[in-house]
Amino acid sequence: MVHVLNRDMTSTHRTLPKLAALLALVLAACALAAPGAFARTASAPRAHASATYLTGVGDEQTEMFSNPLWQQLHTKIARYIAPWDAADRGDELARARQWIIEAEANHQQILVAFYHSEHTPTKLPGVSSYQRAVAKFVKEFPHVRQYQSWNESNRGNVKGAFSSPSAGASARYYQALKRVCKGCTVIGLDVLDAFTINATLRYIAAFKREIRHLRTVMPTIWGLHNYSDLNRLQSWRTRELSKAMGGQVWLTETGGLVQFKPSFRNVRGSGLSRASRVLKYMFSVAASNRRVKRLYIYNWLGGNSRTRFDAGLMNAHGQPRPGYVVVCKALHAARCSVKTASN
Repeated sequence: MVHVLNRDMTSTHRTLPKLAALLALVLAACALAAPGAFARTASAPRAHASATYLTGVGDEQTEMFSNPLWQQLHTKIARYIAPWDAADRGDELARARQWIIEAEANHQQILVAFYHSEHTPTKLPGVSSYQRAVAKFVKEFPHVRQYQSWNESNRGNVKGAFSSPSAGASARYYQALKRVCKGCTVIGLDVLDAFTINATLRYIAAFKREIRHLRTVMPTIWGLHNYSDLNRLQSWRTRELSKAMGGQVWLTETGGLVQFKPSFRNVRGSGLSRASRVLKYMFSVAASNRRVKRLYIYNWLGGNSRTRFDAGLMNAHGQPRPGYVVVCKALHAARCSVKTASN
């Protein structure tokens, strides 16, 4: 699969290549359940008495910050994905700067997740190169104090498209980021779930072994992308992976798929209604798991009928979808009875 910035969108909006991540670990590891599986009724997990969590949105576009529909949600957290070498690349640094400026102007607590280079995506950096580059980024944005060392670090490799670090390399990147961002909150592993989670559990265990070998601080906060679990209207993967990680869990990407070709198509609005059900279920899953402390819904701006991967709360034209109404009501916003798009 060709590694592209726009997830095969015809829109000119820039997004980081999450399609490849899902193909590598969700589709390739046993594709997401066929759409017919959603006909089965899933009972919502029971809310835990001590469940409290923050909800925000992850997106690499700045459009949401000026949208009244986003503003009325009154979210306090937002997530941005930056290439690990962004501070050395003028174009990437300019994009990050504009997003961070607008996020800070809207009083967002920013979480930045580093990712592979957009210029050399198949080449993983050595620890010293990584540390030098992320140190420059941290210095560039002194008010950003929450970081992830590598986005979806367990997603695997696609020849000629991108590479992902081993568990050991992920531990060394984590240690390097901790060294250059004193006093920051550095989240531990950021992992993607899958149909079967045995490989993910092994990755977490190997990461912890390397952390102990390095004699560095074991993470107390962990990142999880639970697309596979939620979009089957299931929660056991989230529970098992949260237990394996220990400590707090931030769902650093989560949400409902409007379209993920070829298994999930948005035919006559079926993808929109599916995503709405998943988003409603997402809040139930978070409330049932006392380890979960944050949700970063991915993402704000979606695509069109030609988009391969689409989980947007808005369509490509910035019009609200039914899933937005679910999120709006869950966050008790004032005006959730909005006209929703049919695409």
